[in-house]
Amino acid sequence: MKSENKIQSIKAESTALEPSSIEPSALNIELRIGYDGKRAANNLTGLGNYSRSLIEAIANQFPSGQYLVYTPKAKKAKQIDTFFGNKNIQLKLPRNGTFLWRTLNILKDLFQDNVQIYHGLSHEIPYGIHHTPIKSVVTIHDLIFLRFPHYYKFIDRKLYEWKSKAACKNANRIIAISEKTKSDIVELYQINPDKIDVIYQSCDDSFKTAFDGQRLYEVKNNYKLPDRFILNVGTIESRKNLKLLIQALPVIRKEYMLVVIGKPTSYLEEVKQEIESLGLKERVMFLQDIPFADLPGIYQLADLFVYPSFYEGFGIPIIEALYSQTPVVAATGSCLEEAGGPHSLYIDPTNAGALADAVNGILDSNELQNLMKAKGLEFVKKFNSPLVTQQLMDCYLNLIC
Repeated sequence: MKSENKIQSIKAESTALEPSSIEPSALNIELRIGYDGKRAANNLTGLGNYSRSLIEAIANQFPSGQYLVYTPKAKKAKQIDTFFGNKNIQLKLPRNGTFLWRTLNILKDLFQDNVQIYHGLSHEIPYGIHHTPIKSVVTIHDLIFLRFPHYYKFIDRKLYEWKSKAACKNANRIIAISEKTKSDIVELYQINPDKIDVIYQSCDDSFKTAFDGQRLYEVKNNYKLPDRFILNVGTIESRKNLKLLIQALPVIRKEYMLVVIGKPTSYLEEVKQEIESLGLKERVMFLQDIPFADLPGIYQLADLFVYPSFYEGFGIPIIEALYSQTPVVAATGSCLEEAGGPHSLYIDPTNAGALADAVNGILDSNELQNLMKAKGLEFVKKFNSPLVTQQLMDCYLNLIC
């Protein structure tokens, strides 16, 4: 698409969503909510970040409640220690052993702790909870293991399917993180859509504040970042489709390097072979184990964020890029248009030429870049924490009122 056409198309105003005003204290309700904390207490990326952000946001926005995080163990790390330092968030470890605790024995602890609602944050809830007075909510991030089964081992795929299908059937409410995920749940599990709330994810608040010049200078120097670069963030696996970006790179303006941040898998070897065959070793930089505190600065230094994934449940890296005022190019075919909004560009995830054209169209136009930054930031505010947190609290209160 030509730059001038895109400029005209993104001048339409986006519609802001207004949060409701229901609060537990106004209803004289003392909430005690339990959470599946396996990821919150142990994972430093992905579902760990999602879980901590969600629980922290609701604990801060609704401090009259008590939020109990159940986990077989808790990792020692700064992010996790800070999380459990919140006075309204309690770490709850097994009282009697850990074997099958999250699946079965946790119910005894939930009863003893007077939990009213249990929220399974990643596709599962305890077995038999629907036979108790405790209300349950389950978050379904995606059903990629059913849409693209070849990405998963047979045993893993069957286990994910069994747990998520049972959770969708037995939970009182289902939270889907996108409209696409909701439609997958309805189609693949035959769940009544009225049982499903779409509540989008936000990203960590650190992405919502611009680093000052000195901090950006330090980040740039610490990681020896190039002056001009395209950024890609995410696990380096075949579904994320990094190889398409490598294939597009020879046609993209030569002064721009590609910086890739992500955990490697065996797919990285395919990517490196492609880099070698195209003679691109000097144009691609891989970074791993970046401290979370520095990641927003890298986003803010990037000229463009590219996310050509074949399929996602939502796409938090896109939200992080938009808050960083970094223009986004993503792929069609799943839910990335929901995350990136009408002001980002989207390409067929099998078409390297289209990807190169989209990237060059943005890099060649300062006017388009500025419009995408401004309109992207305006759009992404629909995912701001107070809004999605209120939507979550409304979901909880509707279960017990």
